[in-house]
Amino acid sequence: MFLCCWLGLVALIPTTLSTNPGVKVRLTEKGIEYGRQLGMAVIQQKLRSIKIPDFSGTETVSPIGKVQYSLSNMHIVNVGLPKSSVDLVPGTGVTLSIGDAFISLNGNWRVKYLRIIKDSGSFDLNVNGLSIATTISIKSDETGRPAVSTASCSATVGSAKVKFHGGASWLYNLFTTFIDKALRNALQKQICPLVADAVSDLNPQLKTLNVLAKVDKYAEIEYSMVSSPTVLKSSIDLSLKGEFYNIGKHQEPPFSPAAFYLPPQNNNMLYIGMSAFTVNSAAFVYNNAGVLSLSVTDDMIPKSSPIRLNTKTFGAFIPQIAKQFPGLMMKLLMKMEKIPTLTFEPNNATVQATTTVTAFAIQTNSTLSPLFVLNLEASVSARMFVSEMKLAAAVTLNKMDLTLAKSYVGDFQVSALNSILQVVFKWVVIPTVNGEFILTLNFKEVFFTKISKKDFHLHFHSSSKVPGNIRQTTGGTSRIIVFNYICLDNY
Repeated sequence: MFLCCWLGLVALIPTTLSTNPGVKVRLTEKGIEYGRQLGMAVIQQKLRSIKIPDFSGTETVSPIGKVQYSLSNMHIVNVGLPKSSVDLVPGTGVTLSIGDAFISLNGNWRVKYLRIIKDSGSFDLNVNGLSIATTISIKSDETGRPAVSTASCSATVGSAKVKFHGGASWLYNLFTTFIDKALRNALQKQICPLVADAVSDLNPQLKTLNVLAKVDKYAEIEYSMVSSPTVLKSSIDLSLKGEFYNIGKHQEPPFSPAAFYLPPQNNNMLYIGMSAFTVNSAAFVYNNAGVLSLSVTDDMIPKSSPIRLNTKTFGAFIPQIAKQFPGLMMKLLMKMEKIPTLTFEPNNATVQATTTVTAFAIQTNSTLSPLFVLNLEASVSARMFVSEMKLAAAVTLNKMDLTLAKSYVGDFQVSALNSILQVVFKWVVIPTVNGEFILTLNFKEVFFTKISKKDFHLHFHSSSKVPGNIRQTTGGTSRIIVFNYICLDNY
């Protein structure tokens, strides 16, 4: 039903070891209103397929006396829902209100009176002035997936008018006033059970919702909830795990997400706050997969560069290399030694990385002769942006520090290699990193609609441990990146 249009956002769950989320999502009243517009079309379609139970009764009709009647095989042929609204119920869920609705249906009738007279035929029934108000509770089930239930329901039927066909319908139509009243009362009693069944029917679908999304051949992200949705007066807040894992191997990283809060804003439809934990968990996963390594050869450096990866160039700084390995090409192997760590700063992010750089001389038979190993501490800034529904980063080098870990050619001054490594970073490492997206945002799957790039704005915030106290300091705060989702196309 309609809830699936935005319960897709709530449908993000198995259990987790952590109580703090890596990602938070806020669905505001504007987002819920958009869901209502989508949902009413879904409800209208759903109502057409609802099976209405047979019902029967007895009415005293003068001058015939007691008339036993039954209505069966009822099918809805038309539904109108001209008025509807969805309101948040803090601490519970949502209230769906429908007013001035109408339903047309047909079916079969059967009557018995004066103990021996039986008759049957078909009928048309028009129900008008139908009003329904139901509160739907949203919680987590034992697996952490969302579960919905009807917390309360009320329904009224303005009028129900029936017209009989077949048999002695000309006679029964003379007494429809009595039958209309009976039908209206009977229908009014049936509506809330039907609503409760429809809401309950959502749970089997919610139990099948996937909570893992494959990112690439190395990683998947778990976007599960770590707690039940927090329903406030003007928004629904979701706390999502937002953690990367190696595919098929869920190993927790040696760090945990810090508590954070979304800024107190409700102007847009959707807000997504992502802490550094999510990106750092990705770094942990890719480091475990061994993909945070890079082999650099001379053909990767632009031909216009005067610095080449060969023993001649390096021999100008380390003469032993040119003497021991004259006229050979070289190869650099850059390997991450520690998990890179990311911190969010105002308007960008900073990544600290510790790598080793192993230099090899490439012999004429393609074997590699080790020359030296450097320890490299690098700090880079990442300007983050959304491109084609993916979170990407444009990286620039802040600084790097080199120390000698091991030399196979004797001692030398490491600082002499600084200019060479700067070229390698500028022309090879940074372009390679800038070509990689770091997080796929599956909003199209969530909203079942087209989303435009122009709809996203990124902001960096300091998230204080006191909700609502947003400040640009580092003491007692954790930095987060917030996606402000302004609108959906065609809304």
